[in-house]
Amino acid sequence: MKANYVYLVLYSLILVVVGSNPCFAQTKSGMTFSAHAPLSAEPKSAFWQQQRKGANGDIEQNPDQWFKAASQAGIEFVRLSPTKLKGQGRDFLIGNADNFTDIPRQDLARLKAALDSAAKYNVRVVLTTFSLPGARWRQQNKGKFDYRLWTQEKYQQQAFSFWKKLAAELKNHPAIVAYNPFNEPYPARKDNLSNEDHAAFDKWLKKHTGTAADLNRFNRRMVAAIRSEDTNTPIILDGWFHSAADGIQYLTPVDDKAVLYAFHFYDPWNYTTFRINKGRFSYPDKMPDGWDGKTEAWTKADIEQRIQPVVDWAARCNVPTSRIIVEEFGCNRRVSGAKAYLEDLIAAFNAKGWHWAFYSFRASDWDGMDYELGTKPLGGKYWAKREKGVPHEQLVKRRANPLWNVFSREFAK
Repeated sequence: MKANYVYLVLYSLILVVVGSNPCFAQTKSGMTFSAHAPLSAEPKSAFWQQQRKGANGDIEQNPDQWFKAASQAGIEFVRLSPTKLKGQGRDFLIGNADNFTDIPRQDLARLKAALDSAAKYNVRVVLTTFSLPGARWRQQNKGKFDYRLWTQEKYQQQAFSFWKKLAAELKNHPAIVAYNPFNEPYPARKDNLSNEDHAAFDKWLKKHTGTAADLNRFNRRMVAAIRSEDTNTPIILDGWFHSAADGIQYLTPVDDKAVLYAFHFYDPWNYTTFRINKGRFSYPDKMPDGWDGKTEAWTKADIEQRIQPVVDWAARCNVPTSRIIVEEFGCNRRVSGAKAYLEDLIAAFNAKGWHWAFYSFRASDWDGMDYELGTKPLGGKYWAKREKGVPHEQLVKRRANPLWNVFSREFAK
């Protein structure tokens, strides 16, 4: 009896260490713990057992035409956010992010019709949302981040209820191959924490573990809510710091056989963003060295260095490559060196065997990352017509070009 008691005490101590350490990292005794079982052989999980190459997109204009174009381009899957769509209430699918009660039937019918188009053209869909109850998308919230989801339990419960209801409706749809419950979570942003000060974040995380601001707790509960209705569809979870590559190291894996883990890559931001770059930086010879305008030359090793946290975390947590996805990546099509930058990113992701989805395919209202347009500006006539209300898609001419060929070659393999 005494021996059993000692064993239970030691086992409890191990659980404390495991529970407080993201991805159950190696303990001082050398013990490791993995919560990961192999993906099942069921069709939706099987989709992710080999590397998949896709794109981000929206369905604001003509879903049938859009999915047909995606299929013709060879895109295997689309990470789709319907958040921009005009809903029956203020917020599409949610009704009202201030108080979710049920999914508006009109919104659900519109989403299902779009998914039917995806299935028609054999394009698989990862469904994500940029808004949740208590976390209205900033672009629909007067430019302000909505932190209620990360501070109030009632909004977490509403978020779980929303996805539980949505999963019940979509679990048998043939186009759906994964749910991505929330894009780029930001619970630490309210307290001005970022990935620039990991020591400060370590203290913050210790203080907020077990609260509404704890993304790992949120993920566990979200997966449980979805699994109460849908036991089969894979779930993709974003990491800390708006899904930054070095934010994934703070994720604690969820004990589920069909969960994938995601990060986004737009590094460095002041190079990839045209309005910030302003012609100052070029890949690979004149890349920003910090934020003071200084430059440095990059090699492929610089890209490897920035994705190394993902590699290290996956190795430490026994997460196979089939469960890692570069959920978004890209750069403005007009920044200097965009083609070489994208080529080197894709080469790095392919070498790891990670799934990836570029941003974005034929965005309905923005040309910045519409790579089919090449590298030239659209010109004054385009913008004059846009100001008169003419849709983007009616004004652009798409053609093969060296920038788009970076992606088309990959989809042709």
